[in-house]
Amino acid sequence: MSLHVEFEIRENVLLVRMDGELDHHETNQLRAEWQSQLQRNGVEHVIVNLERLTFMDSSGLGVMLGRYKEVQAFGGEMVICAISPEVRRLFELSGMFKIVKLVDNETFALQMLGVASCEMR
Repeated sequence: MSLHVEFEIRENVLLVRMDGELDHHETNQLRAEWQSQLQRNGVEHVIVNLERLTFMDSSGLGVMLGRYKEVQAFGGEMVICAISPEVRRLFELSGMFKIVKLVDNETFALQMLGVASCEMR
């Protein structure tokens, strides 16, 4: 299975939704696409929805950490939401939840970042 990524901008928040498997074969393309989205005017924060991500290896974790550092550099926040149990374990073992917030869903994440949301997933 491969990786499908959907990017959406809501006000000043970049939503990143991943579906499939994130391994070393997918990281270079994801990194480039994600960095391009971050450079768009007005993006300050990132919400990453991992509900449909079934697998992630350490290279995927590296992409996440790199984007977290980029967002932090311009004073923004990165929030993880709706994480699958398989991927959650990797995040817990790596200590990522010590630096990145985890919330239940996109709606709550958007509200937390001050974005008035309408219909969400």
